[in-house]
Parts: sequence; C-alpha cells; structure tokens
Amino acid sequence: MIVLEKPFISGHRSIWHHIIWDLATAGTTLLNYTYSGRTDPFADTGDDDTQATNYIHIRCQQRNGRKTITTVQGIPAEYDLKRILKTLKKDFGCNGHINKDEELGDILQFQGDQRQKVMDFLTTALQLDKKTIQVHGF
Repeated sequence: MIVLEKPFISGHRSIWHHIIWDLATAGTTLLNYTYSGRTDPFADTGDDDTQATNYIHIRCQQRNGRKTITTVQGIPAEYDLKRILKTLKKDFGCNGHINKDEELGDILQFQGDQRQKVMDFLTTALQLDKKTIQVHGF
C-alpha cells in the first residue's frame, strides 16, 4: 500500500497528476491507495443535503428582438402573489401578470429584464434566504 504523507505540488502539476503517475509506474490500483494529508476531500462536511430544498427560480427569456420577459416561480404559498405582483409592477414601472401552470404552480411574469430587482425585493422585503433563490438567464 502506498501512503502519501504530505501533499505536494511541483510546477503546474497537481497532486492528483503525481498520484496517478506514481500508481501507474508502481503498478498499483487506486483501491490500494490512501491519502494521509490534513484534509480529506471526501469527508463529511456536516452539511445536510438530504433535505428537499424548494428553490425560487428567476429567469430572463428573450421574447423577440430586444424584448425580454422575467419569470419568477417557486414563491412559497404563504405569500400573497397578487400583492407582490402589484407592488413590483408599481416599483419597477412595468407590466406583469400571474400564469397558472399545472406542473410548476403560479408563475409571475414581468416585462423587461427585472432579475436583479426581483432578487433584491425577495431578499429585503420578504426576508427570503439568498441560498434558496436561483437566478438564471443570459
């Protein structure tokens, strides 16, 4: 069994390049190789990724020419979408409406690229966590 006592980096080659090169020249497989450095890249970090996270998706879609539509989906049901829509339309100076979809639920649509403004509104006014908001688009 080959044991690497401390990590090393020489020039532009990473530690994994040296490990694979050493294993290939020694005729050893990766199953017999152990790394005894300070940090284990496969160790449990304590983050619990098993819980289902419902993300809020903010997308910007090209309509035609320079026209775009911003869509927001996944806002929790505890918030009143009509009040949010009315407030955002007034703040942004744009038109918008609510689309009802069977699979995705209620989707807010706004005229123009309003991704950053919607993100700021959701994090400040509604106190939603930035980790649960995903901004998509070009």
